[in-house]
Amino acid sequence: MLQENAADTPFFKALLVPYRSLGRTGFYVLMGSMVAAWVFVVMVFYSMGAWPIIGFFGLDVAALYLAFRINYRAANVREEIALSRTSLNIRKVPPSGRVEEHSVNPFWTRFTVRRGPENMITDMSIEARGMRISIGSFLNPDDRESFASAFGQALATAKRA
Repeated sequence: MLQENAADTPFFKALLVPYRSLGRTGFYVLMGSMVAAWVFVVMVFYSMGAWPIIGFFGLDVAALYLAFRINYRAANVREEIALSRTSLNIRKVPPSGRVEEHSVNPFWTRFTVRRGPENMITDMSIEARGMRISIGSFLNPDDRESFASAFGQALATAKRA
């Protein structure tokens, strides 16, 4: 049985996922209320003889459903970051599911944070061996700040030891 070297054991791990304010239950409630409103409007306009409204209002409901489905598909993106004393592993999974993995030596790595208006983080990246890996582009400003602080401290710890 192989034992892991203590230097290879990750001491910092992060799973970055986008924030979505409307969960699955909220989506069902929203779509249920939209369909109920659609049925009510259809009955009112149909009784008045304005049956073409049925299709137009149905397009609105279908467009809303499609927009949320696209949004939820985009929410499947995630980034896994593991830092040990000897390696920094970054695993990026886009909505398509095609995995992109990077492994670099943390000693030769630079963590770059770019700030924009109001001193908010606009971009975070890892630079090593002539490559630049953008991370956390989908995070909200507060999550970017907390991740940048924690990861910066962890990277500094890895470089000291």
